[in-house]
Amino acid sequence: MSAAISLRNRPRELLALAAEHPGGALATLTLGVIAVAVALAPLLAPQNPFDLTSFDVLDAGLPPSWLAGSDSRFLLGTDAQGRDLFSAILYGTRISLVVGLLAVAIQAAIGIPLGMLAGYAGGRADTLVTRAADIQLSLSTLMLAIIALALFRAGLGGESLSRFAVPLLVVVIGIAEWPYFARTARAATQVEAAKDYVRAGRALGSSNFAIMARHILPNILSPLIVVATTQVAGAIMAEAALSFLGLGMPVTKPSLGTLIRSGYDLIFAGAWWITVIPGLVLIAVLISVNVLGDALRDGLDPRRPAG
Repeated sequence: MSAAISLRNRPRELLALAAEHPGGALATLTLGVIAVAVALAPLLAPQNPFDLTSFDVLDAGLPPSWLAGSDSRFLLGTDAQGRDLFSAILYGTRISLVVGLLAVAIQAAIGIPLGMLAGYAGGRADTLVTRAADIQLSLSTLMLAIIALALFRAGLGGESLSRFAVPLLVVVIGIAEWPYFARTARAATQVEAAKDYVRAGRALGSSNFAIMARHILPNILSPLIVVATTQVAGAIMAEAALSFLGLGMPVTKPSLGTLIRSGYDLIFAGAWWITVIPGLVLIAVLISVNVLGDALRDGLDPRRPAG
């Protein structure tokens, strides 16, 4: 096993590092296949699940193609609206991934600068950021999201909320969980700020902003990347939970959460595939992201022995 590598090395070395971890290799492959599939959804999906005229309610509840009573047109069967489940899963997974990635981008954009400021400046800035993060973490993400989305629904109406569902979910989930990045960035910055290269930068007249942006930030990226992977999984799960509760994506724009919810009432009536198959896809995505995060954490750990 090779020694932990620096993020300043070439990207292929990070891929090689992930491949050294069997679980990380499988997770990377799984996520790669899923990413390609959802990117090519318009080409792979036999039906556009967003187009209400493309499916027929008479096809509702058809089982997957390997079960009796199925229709060869629908590989994974249909949902309660007659929508091809394979197509809905492709498009729904894409929405879930987009929400997860963009929400984490917002978390990082808020949390990393605040955490670095707190760790570098100390004093009142540190106290203010730390207390704000503590207050935020004391509140449930789902509770905050439910309140915010319920207020948006009351203010904008159900139709407007449906049109802006994706950006609203991204913003709400992003703002709710920035403290995880802030705490990690603060702790890592405090360690780096005490090192000689930071003192040398100050002695040479570099501004505090330049020192943080050019020198400290590249050296604290390793733990932040690990946090990002776990937060992507959390954001995807939050979107699925909110959509399952009816506060996320509308039924006309399926995500994994809405697909699971749409078949929940029918699962004991025999139409198990409407809920179970999207649920298995969601589990595969979450497990793959978390395992990849574990592999990156092990590989990017500077205390990891060489050999």
